Amino acid sequence: MISEPELVGEDGPGSSPDAVSGFDAEQGPAAGRRRWHGALWGAAGALTASAVWAAAVFGYGIGGDGKPDSRGYRVESDSCAAMELKALSKAVGRPAAEPATELDGIEHPALHRISCTVDFTAAVLRGPDGKEASDWSVGYQASLTAELHKETDPRPEFEANSTLTEIDGTGVDRVERVPDLGDLGYLLILEDESMSVRVIEGGAVVTLTLSSWVSPPDIDAGKDGLPDVVDRPEMLAYQGDLVSDTRAVMKALRTG
Repeated sequence: MISEPELVGEDGPGSSPDAVSGFDAEQGPAAGRRRWHGALWGAAGALTASAVWAAAVFGYGIGGDGKPDSRGYRVESDSCAAMELKALSKAVGRPAAEPATELDGIEHPALHRISCTVDFTAAVLRGPDGKEASDWSVGYQASLTAELHKETDPRPEFEANSTLTEIDGTGVDRVERVPDLGDLGYLLILEDESMSVRVIEGGAVVTLTLSSWVSPPDIDAGKDGLPDVVDRPEMLAYQGDLVSDTRAVMKALRTG
């Protein structure tokens, strides 16, 4: 079981928990509500229905035709250029090349989707004393998936995916809410210490993931694990950079 989501900011996890149930901290339990009768019940029901509709239109970005609002997002074949990743570049090293566009893109009247990857320049691992450790190297990769849903509201599926306990065979260690990021944003930390920021805003769904790899100087030398003098990459130190770059990607997709 993963823990309940907590609020997390760009400088690290926050201290205010956010309830998982219903993903709405302001929505109280249905039990205990008083029943009203006659005209008062009808009026209350009409007001409630109006409030729910207004919340759907203005809060969740659903238009009068039932289609999600694009909120100005543009997701096209050239949208991988949005991956400037300035914060991560400062933290883990400059990108080794321009973003690569994956082959699973979609351009359909109901859905536009792109997938992109960026490999950062590999660096030699260093031991606790700051010295290079036997030529072992570490590298990082960032991957982006951006979707623009044009016909159906992606929010129910987005919320369901935020409760996953395993992604691509790797367990989810914990999920944290990211405040003031789109309509709803989560930071997912996996058991292999890779991290993903997932955001929904209107009909747009953006996921930015950071993962790492460690390689010995000679893979065929029979070395199965890191030597004792080598520090493993501390991925959690980059969660603020990942959130910052997610914000920048979202802005670029809106203005691009």
